[in-house]
Amino acid sequence: MKFDFGIAGLPPRQASLWGIRSGERGTHTSRTIMLDELTQLLESVPGQVSREEYVDAVTRDNCLGKRTAATRQISLQRLTELYGLDGRLLLFRALRDFWGRFGSSRPLLSLLLALARDPLLRATARAVIATPIGHEFGRQAMKEDLAAAVEHRLNDATLDKVVRNASSSWTQSGHLKGRSRKTRHRVEASPAVAAYALLLGFAVGRRGQLLFETPWVAILDLYPGTLLDLAVDAGRLGLMEFKHSGQIVDISFPTTYSGRERGLLHGPH
Repeated sequence: MKFDFGIAGLPPRQASLWGIRSGERGTHTSRTIMLDELTQLLESVPGQVSREEYVDAVTRDNCLGKRTAATRQISLQRLTELYGLDGRLLLFRALRDFWGRFGSSRPLLSLLLALARDPLLRATARAVIATPIGHEFGRQAMKEDLAAAVEHRLNDATLDKVVRNASSSWTQSGHLKGRSRKTRHRVEASPAVAAYALLLGFAVGRRGQLLFETPWVAILDLYPGTLLDLAVDAGRLGLMEFKHSGQIVDISFPTTYSGRERGLLHGPH
């Protein structure tokens, strides 16, 4: 599969409303997906809250346990880059909703949203997913993909740092195991994770059967036919609307956004 996440052609207004980011810069020049920090923050400020409450939790209440005001601020900045931390962003709102209800899904949910917001992390996906399960992961392929994506905007030392950080992120998500030598591992996706991956495909304009054929779904390491079962379960759980008849697939997310937001998404660009 060609790892085209469908973000490049997304109209800016839609990208902004969903919370999808593109461009030349990415958080993985300095950080990983920061799963532990995100977990601490969302546990400290449960429920759907304002952006300001996340800011206060990190900078005033020091929920992340940072030693200085400067490190609190930089941690908040990096978490915001990766996740948005704003309920007005549809993808963060959905993650926030799933987070409290499906605890075991958190690593994959975090990875999926980070992929939507960090172009550098997206550039590392093909190398990981193309590595056969149980085989040793080769960092060189990831570095070559990164170099091609950034077109010489990063020097060799920075590329190496991104590879280290990205490898750690894919380890946090469960795709890789080990420390210095990493082995490809199959992740286990839940109905919530499947719904979120399908939502990401929906966000970039895929519909029907094409939602089953995106890189967002490839990230989940599913066996053939498993996605259909997970989609059925996700529909039963009320995470999305799913209708399937023969080769016809109809997936929608009517509870994900308000009527006003629906108008902004589907109105003139």
